[in-house]
Amino acid sequence: MSSQFEVVVYGATSAGVCAAVAAAETGARTVLLEPGRHLGGMTSGGLGYTDVGDVRVLGGMADRLRRDIAEHYGVAPGHYAGPEPHVAEAIFRRWLDEARVEVIFDAQVTGAEVVEGRIRSIRTAEGIEVVGAVFVDASYEGDLLPLAGVPFAIGREDRALYGERFAGRQELAPGRHNMPPWISPFRDDPTGLEPGALLPQIKPEPLAEVGAGDGGVMSFGYRVCLTTAPDRIPITRRVGYDEAHWELGRRFFAEHGDLPTGRYIGLEENLPGGKCDGNSLGPFSLSVLDGSAWEYPDASLDRREELRLHHLHHAQDFLWFLGHDKAVPAHIRQEFQRWGLPADEFADTGHLPHQLYVREARRMLGEHVLTEHDLATPVAHPDAIAMGSYHFDIREVQRTWRWAYEHPAPIAYVATEGYLSVAVPPYQVPYRALLPRREDCANLLVAVCVSASHVAFSSIRMEPQYQMLGHAAGVAAALAAGAPGPAAGAVHEVDVPRLQQRLADAGQVLAL
Repeated sequence: MSSQFEVVVYGATSAGVCAAVAAAETGARTVLLEPGRHLGGMTSGGLGYTDVGDVRVLGGMADRLRRDIAEHYGVAPGHYAGPEPHVAEAIFRRWLDEARVEVIFDAQVTGAEVVEGRIRSIRTAEGIEVVGAVFVDASYEGDLLPLAGVPFAIGREDRALYGERFAGRQELAPGRHNMPPWISPFRDDPTGLEPGALLPQIKPEPLAEVGAGDGGVMSFGYRVCLTTAPDRIPITRRVGYDEAHWELGRRFFAEHGDLPTGRYIGLEENLPGGKCDGNSLGPFSLSVLDGSAWEYPDASLDRREELRLHHLHHAQDFLWFLGHDKAVPAHIRQEFQRWGLPADEFADTGHLPHQLYVREARRMLGEHVLTEHDLATPVAHPDAIAMGSYHFDIREVQRTWRWAYEHPAPIAYVATEGYLSVAVPPYQVPYRALLPRREDCANLLVAVCVSASHVAFSSIRMEPQYQMLGHAAGVAAALAAGAPGPAAGAVHEVDVPRLQQRLADAGQVLAL
């Protein structure tokens, strides 16, 4: 089976939906391919309570979504930080229907035909071939990049590479995201010499030097939607639940059980309908810190599925652990037992989200690599197509352990590494950050795995930002596809002032 389109968007994340709608509304015949069965990625997959940053930079389709959410609930824009997951997906579905975008689900890309530096077509695991003039990679994983021969980076770089202060492995510093002191990482053997001495949920490999690049990515997890509604689905003990897997949690609560209950995943009605978007708020939470996320970006599809289930089972078992393990303080257990899974969310995935929170995966090495310097001291970009403002938000990268050389004998202790939060002023995102280098590919735009360092990407990676970048990529793709003669499909030849005018007319904020 083969189909031909002007613009082919891969990945129905919120960036992918916005790219496909924008391309279609600009006049291009557009198809949206999604490897799963849902629209919206994390925006409809559990991350309802949405981080925005400076609302002055929120424009274009991100602002359109904000207004549509407000209209749905009959409130002022911004009254809610985000919608219920099913509402977000319904809005995206309506947008695609109104723009007459063809959507193909269960379309995992597995191959691409590249001719003289241009993608001619991509193939899916189901044997569908899709031919296009311009392609947009809007997947969280950046799965079109290697197929198109476009170079990319994964994980933390060395500080020396771009001269970034916050690059590389971080110091082991105290803070609310770190473990309390002196929790042993070992099961029974204080020397750590016995085979299997290390507890589960700890990354066993040694730490890199401070500031060194180690390829580490931010931890993944599931953002769970919870409710206290009478029809809630109770949290149940999963078949395969392993008591020994949670020994670290027991030790944590023995040292740190006096925190308010919500400090573990944020139990508060922060979504419409009395629902809660459960986030990872501390050193022992929904984020999986054993280093398994490091493997995910470049793993095979089968291995990715194993890793996804590893994270899903962590979320299920964590909720059960908090509500039922006797080592958890009684006030926490009692509070968690009040909550369950919403009956009207994620019905086809057991009422747990359909989307793993892939905080970062591949990052393109493109025409311009955005770094810490572009954001911390904003650079004026004449080809700006959107703005960002969220702080550097590097979530925990690993849970590790170290020796403290105390008298009379060394003491091993658990530590959490990688968390960093540093404010930045509003900054411009240039069109070049969406483009591969000319010599690598001529007809690909990237809306999620943009050309940025690990540090810069930690700010760019917010869902509203993805929506604005998707909007820009969709308009640019349509303009490139509609260009006459040899320029047809050439994303590097797009008339940038014309692109910027189209975006500005649609409400995109390009400068303050």
